[in-house]
Amino acid sequence: MIHVTFPDGAVREFAPGTTGLDIAKGISPSLAKRTVAMTLDGVLSDLSDPIAKDAKIEFVNRDDSRALELIRHDCAHVLAEAVQTLWPGTQVTIGPVIENGFYYDFFRSEPFTPDDFAAIEAEMRKIIARDAPFTKESWSREETKRVFREKGELFKVELVDAIPEGQDIKIYRQGDWFDLCRGPHMTSTGKIGDAFKLMKVAGAYWRGDSNNPMLTRIYATAFAKKEDLDAYLHQLEEAEKRDHRRLGREMDLFHFQEEGPGTVFWHPKGWTLFQTLIGYMRRRQQEAGYIEVNTPQVLDRALWETSGHWQTYRENMFVTQTEDDRVFSLKPMNCPGHVQIFKHGLKSYRDLPTKIAEFGIVHRYEPSGALHGLMRVRAFTQDDAHIFCSEEQIMDEAMQINDLIMSIYKDFGFEDVIVKLSTRPEKRVGADEAWDKAEAALGRVLDTLAARGMKTGINPGEGAFYGPKLEYTLRDTIGREWQCGTTQVDFNLPSRFGATYIGADGEKKTPVMVHRAMFGSLERFTGILIEHFAGHFPLWLSPLQAVVCTITSDADDYALDVLAQLRKVGLRAEADLRNEKITYKVREHSLAKVPVLIVVGRKEAAERTVSVRRLGSPDQTGMTLDACVTSLADEAIAPDVRRAQA
Repeated sequence: MIHVTFPDGAVREFAPGTTGLDIAKGISPSLAKRTVAMTLDGVLSDLSDPIAKDAKIEFVNRDDSRALELIRHDCAHVLAEAVQTLWPGTQVTIGPVIENGFYYDFFRSEPFTPDDFAAIEAEMRKIIARDAPFTKESWSREETKRVFREKGELFKVELVDAIPEGQDIKIYRQGDWFDLCRGPHMTSTGKIGDAFKLMKVAGAYWRGDSNNPMLTRIYATAFAKKEDLDAYLHQLEEAEKRDHRRLGREMDLFHFQEEGPGTVFWHPKGWTLFQTLIGYMRRRQQEAGYIEVNTPQVLDRALWETSGHWQTYRENMFVTQTEDDRVFSLKPMNCPGHVQIFKHGLKSYRDLPTKIAEFGIVHRYEPSGALHGLMRVRAFTQDDAHIFCSEEQIMDEAMQINDLIMSIYKDFGFEDVIVKLSTRPEKRVGADEAWDKAEAALGRVLDTLAARGMKTGINPGEGAFYGPKLEYTLRDTIGREWQCGTTQVDFNLPSRFGATYIGADGEKKTPVMVHRAMFGSLERFTGILIEHFAGHFPLWLSPLQAVVCTITSDADDYALDVLAQLRKVGLRAEADLRNEKITYKVREHSLAKVPVLIVVGRKEAAERTVSVRRLGSPDQTGMTLDACVTSLADEAIAPDVRRAQA
């Protein structure tokens, strides 16, 4: 007999080979009906799998978050069957689950288009309505290849050849249609439901190799409930409206062009926004005891070999060779340069922690297909800092970084934040002992944050090559998640570069290096802010805070006086004296997301008043010029400055 342990701790005996479905039916028919899969010792499995040894079991129903991947996986199989039903002779290749959905790649002489979606979705609904059970079979390697070859499924034959010898070959059936698949699946196609939608098509080379045939990739999504699908589609609609690339054009902030792929051409307003962010962060860092430095853009290969970047990060580096045969690289990271500054001059334990910060421009080679506006670039500015401290100071420094990061995010309207510990990757430098200490230190920080009520988690194997890290992921106003800030504990780089300080006992010691970023990439954070606020920045952050618009040319002189008063108190303002209708001016500046329009005409000039119109509001508010200037100047104070003045 085997012993099966249930979530409540109860243990029951069953005959070897009893399936999860048998156990569920034995408990109650209703449990068996609503269960779509199970976990055995934490591993998601088919409910029909026989249980061969002692195990912990948990039944998974369709509403369980773990079932979402199964819903999407099953839906991919149904998509493939629908396509082959409608277009016989189409070859299916692979159909994995991805973030927010799934895709399936097809080989056909004529590529699919979105015009085909209605017919495909209708056929998918028929297949789901048939509620055919998913059944699993094990085939021999030769039998599998023979069957798919006879069906004309040559891509599947190639996939079989890629399966390692000795590994089971699984075939899943849904009625008469079957596919090569690792599984698991739910119990039947009917469990998929109707909350699915085909999204788009794209070209994709077989196995990502341009020498191979071009396939048509159909992207789709699926959810457990219709309301979840509707919410996701609404989020996509909102994201499209907020796309920072479109808003960047409308607000005249920046552009990209082919001659500088992945690098930003900042326009005056965009650069003003960028510098406002740097000014804010510079004040916060100075208040927290950081000293700002600047390190070279180009450094010799030898430095990158010492740091370990050359061995572990070379494919992401821009490298050049000079006429005297010296090899240099544009810096992909600021950390080696900061170690050199720390090493310059004798340091003592009294100098620790030493906090070195830099708004450092770094260059990293990203594949052209991965570039995406400000979110994924090849040259970007980091609000980078490195804290050189003793082991005993790690906890305190990491907590100070956390408090600073959370305060900063709150100033920008981000209060839903999750912190995850990313542990050692396979490709890394340094001894396991050093990694053990670094992970233990950050683990204690994570436990403390969890005890405070913060959301926390683990990212196994996602640490940097030189140390584990805490990653700060924030959620924006439409629910999307963005990973921004990091805290990384590094026992490796200081040792590799021979950085030391004199301890209290008079002996040389190696400092610990804590890498820290809060915005992360300023370019990316700018893109996040544009989309988070949909271009409607708070007044202190807006690159252009007010425009003075005239109704008639009689008010031109007064408009210039208003402009001078606004600029005198530090507001970023312009005047629009064009001979255009006021409705035209209002529409144009509203499209450019100017937060405040100050309208003046003959009457306002005579009374030294203004009419104030806020972005997004049809209403105008009349007030005296002095009251307007005072009110806007107060509103435009940055949140950190306001706290300092309180």
